[in-house]
Order: sequence, then structure tokens, then C-alpha cells
Amino acid sequence: MNSQTIIEETIAFVKKTLQNAESGHDWFHIERVYKNSLLISKSESVDTFIVSLGALLHDIADSKFHNGDETIGPKIAREFLFKQNVDSKVIEHVVNIIENISFKGGNEKQKFSSPELNVVKDADRLDAIGAIGIARTFNYGGFKNRAIYNPEIRPKLNMTKAEYKASTAPTINHFYEKLLLLKDRMNTRTGKELAKKRHQFMLLYLDQFYKEWDGEL
Repeated sequence: MNSQTIIEETIAFVKKTLQNAESGHDWFHIERVYKNSLLISKSESVDTFIVSLGALLHDIADSKFHNGDETIGPKIAREFLFKQNVDSKVIEHVVNIIENISFKGGNEKQKFSSPELNVVKDADRLDAIGAIGIARTFNYGGFKNRAIYNPEIRPKLNMTKAEYKASTAPTINHFYEKLLLLKDRMNTRTGKELAKKRHQFMLLYLDQFYKEWDGEL
């Protein structure tokens, strides 16, 4: 089976698997990350086959929707790729991407690194910021029945992985605890350029949000 056929099979598998997923982590999220990964790859020296598989499978079973279990996604991806007769080294690389892509509070030491991981990580983080990032953030906040904003609950910076995963803070806090931090944590040239524009849009949004909240507009 050639690389293009494997990618097509992977797309079909991901679409089917995520057909009932929360809309911030559904097929359309995967598709955006996949497209951004290919865009970023144009200016990076990477294996686009590995990048493609990593992007398509990175959220095949997000731990947030599996009681925090971070082993399910890599396991599903590994089993699927094995059935497609993908080379074992490629499978291990893709699994490493899945295991190391998550933000996890931003202070977790990365156990694996590669140019391909950098590309997929940047593409995933780009989808967490800007206009779509704002929409996804509030969608997930609603999904978890969180408050939109509470001035009495301040954002908590420098959280541990456990604190980050257990947080039930208002959605606005998430901007300070993650989204506004991502611009300076991009790895690729294209990722950094795109992140600047999306970061600025979030700042404008927050400025408008607080003005409306305080009855200034």
C-alpha cells in the first residue's frame, strides 16, 4: 500500500471514529490541523508522510474525553497503522508525536523531539488560538458547564500537569493559562508568523469582552 493510499485510509478511519466527537475536537479540527501541518511543512525539512499521519491521528482519542487516560490514543493509532502495514519506525514516530503533542499546563518536560513533532504541534496550537481558538474554547467550556467569567477567580499560571487537567476554572481564565502563552512557544517559522496574527486577535477580543462586561460599550 503506497503512502497516499494509507493517508486516504487514515482520513476515512478518523472521520468514522470521531463522527460523534465534541465539535472542538472533531474531524473538522483534525482537518484544520492536517492542512496547517502541510502548510508549515513547506518551509521545514520534514517527512511529510509522518507529519500527515501524526496530524490525522493526534486526537484520535483525546484523554479529556477518556477519563484522563493518555494511553488510549497512542494504542488506537498504533493498532490502526499496524493493520495498514506501515513501517514500524514510522509507527513509533507517529505514536511519539501523539504522546508529546499536548500542552499539559505548559510545564511538562518533553520526552521526545523531532522536526515532525514541531510541525504538528504548531499546527495543533494554531487551531487553539485566533477566531477558531476562541470558538473552540467557549464550546468546550459549555460542554463542561463552566462559567464564562468570574472576576473573583483569578487565572492560575504555571500549573502542574495534574492541576491543569483538573482545572474547572471559568473559560476566560483559559486564555491566560494557555492560549496567550502559545505564541511564544511555537517552533517553526511559519507557525510563529501565523501565531502573531491570531494572538493579536485574541487580545482585541479580550479588550472588547471586558468593556462589555463592565458596561463601557
